[in-house]
Order: sequence, then C-alpha cells, then structure tokens
Amino acid sequence: MNQKVTMDATEVARHARFGKLPERIRFEDMTEVVESAPNAGANTAYQDTGAWRTFSCLALDLGL
Repeated sequence: MNQKVTMDATEVARHARFGKLPERIRFEDMTEVVESAPNAGANTAYQDTGAWRTFSCLALDLGL
C-alpha cells in the first residue's frame, strides 16, 4: 500500500510559487461574544411621527 507520490513540472512550479495552504481557523476563533450596553441604541430609536418626510419612495418621487 505504499504509493510513491510524484509531481510533474506544473505541480512543482505551482508549489514553488504558492507553497502550502495556511492553517485552518477554527470557528470559535472567528467569533466573539460581547455584552451590549443596557441602553445601546436608545437615542437612535425609530420615531414614526415624522418618518414619512425622510422616507424615500419611488411612488412619492413620481407623484403617484
């Protein structure tokens, strides 16, 4: 079952140019859990009283 691995000229050139792939990054290392502030976004809350004035709508732009 011992197989000899041979590489042709294109594989040798590709390996010389790019080398090997970087090590895999675990999913746990890509994510971060952070506590949010209790009042985060309180000053940017949605206010429906004047929202229609700043809302961009194609039908309103065309006067329909």
